[in-house]
Amino acid sequence: MKKIWPLALWTMMLAQPTVWAEDLPSTPTTDSKQTKVEEVKSLPLTDLRTFVDVFERIRQSYVDPVDDKTLFENAIKGMLSALDPHSTYLDKNDYENLKTQTTGEFGGIGVEIGMEDGFLRVISPIDDTPASQAGIKAGDYIIKLEGKVVKGMTMSEAVDIMRGSIGQPLKLTIQRKGEPLRHLTLIRAKIEFSSVKSRWIAPDYAVLRISQFQNHTARDLTKALLQLKEKNANIKGVILDLRNNPGGVLGGAIGVADLFLDKGLVVYTKARTEGSIEKYEATEGQILPNIPLLVLVNGASASASEIVAGALQDHKRAIIAGTPTFGKGSVQTVLPLAEDKAIKLTTARYYTPNGRSIQAEGIKPDVTIEPAKLEIAKAGEDFKEADLKGHLANPNEAKAAEATNTFVPVDSPDPQVDGEKTVEPTSDSKQPAKTDKKSKSKSKTSKNAPKTPEPETVTDVTPPVAEDKNQTKADEIPSEKRLAEDDYVLYAALNVLKGAAFWQAKP
Repeated sequence: MKKIWPLALWTMMLAQPTVWAEDLPSTPTTDSKQTKVEEVKSLPLTDLRTFVDVFERIRQSYVDPVDDKTLFENAIKGMLSALDPHSTYLDKNDYENLKTQTTGEFGGIGVEIGMEDGFLRVISPIDDTPASQAGIKAGDYIIKLEGKVVKGMTMSEAVDIMRGSIGQPLKLTIQRKGEPLRHLTLIRAKIEFSSVKSRWIAPDYAVLRISQFQNHTARDLTKALLQLKEKNANIKGVILDLRNNPGGVLGGAIGVADLFLDKGLVVYTKARTEGSIEKYEATEGQILPNIPLLVLVNGASASASEIVAGALQDHKRAIIAGTPTFGKGSVQTVLPLAEDKAIKLTTARYYTPNGRSIQAEGIKPDVTIEPAKLEIAKAGEDFKEADLKGHLANPNEAKAAEATNTFVPVDSPDPQVDGEKTVEPTSDSKQPAKTDKKSKSKSKTSKNAPKTPEPETVTDVTPPVAEDKNQTKADEIPSEKRLAEDDYVLYAALNVLKGAAFWQAKP
């Protein structure tokens, strides 16, 4: 009798997917296809008996008692995880986490993570979160949380530890290849999925960063582009930065690609049955027609990011630059099982407009830009004309002695403050107050500008002699040197885009 009820219970569970499938849109099939489906649904009784036998042996002989619910849930997890890395079972906590991500707000440190070899692997840090500010990068491994070893934890257990009340600290240990362990204490913050950010990186050139694709990403991108156009109607080029973008909602990717396409296919998906192809077309009109576009990608650009890059590449609407992408060419569908449980199941593959599947291959960029660090090379000992014995004198040297621009007044010494030279005011005592007022005005103006990290000190920018109406905008644009030092890939991509803008035929 002990073996009969587990068999009956397991048979009932196996029968459940048929009920769930009835909730999905059905595809018309022929009689032959229907027969084939019925054959797939038939249960292998021998394998089922083996399962029941294993189930009963675990219940009777395992070193610690395990409740039946846990065993059944683990069996379901095993079925799904053995299919592919992206199909998984969502228990109550996992399903709640998924809903939390949909709302876009929770208390955490801001990382996209996955499980690899028993450890948490950082897929991508989210921009402007405690994780990204602490220097955590894609590919880092989290090996300890609150002093507890991660190996052996489930993903749900690890996420439960990482999330918590806003303002509360989280201790974690990071392992990066070739570097010593890093012990960090991060303060949990309100994590908001602000998917689009924009800034100017050169006069008339802007970059739009999409951290991940959400339902409203296309709307947010439209708003950002219109704001840029309002500030500068003479935009010469735009960079769409999809680096470290793990993907997201399929509709968000289609909407973003549609903004830059007049018409044509964006992407199509194909499920297991014949006639299951779904095509997604672009609507007429572009938000910035004839503006040169460059899409920046890397090895952490996945899924929805690759849909956008592939569509714009196939339509020759954009230059794809960077390094090959992640190569996730599958579509997952969340299928609710009950009010608090669901499965995330791979249901289709997607293809670019030209019919390319990038599964396990990725999008190959048109222009390869490898990450690099800019360093000034040490100059060797140069041998110049002036070092030659008997070299001719420069005729300008004699005139230099007669120059009048080297005059230095000796009537009064230069005023000194803490050993540094200062400029003496030439008007009455009210002048400094007037200068301070101008300074406050400029600071107030800069707050209304697009949020852009400004350097604390910039040594290669000369301050203007007179007040300029465009001064706020100029301050927001980093110098070429600063951009190259902060993000060499973006700097190189900008130069590629400038070349494309120069050669592009004028409308």
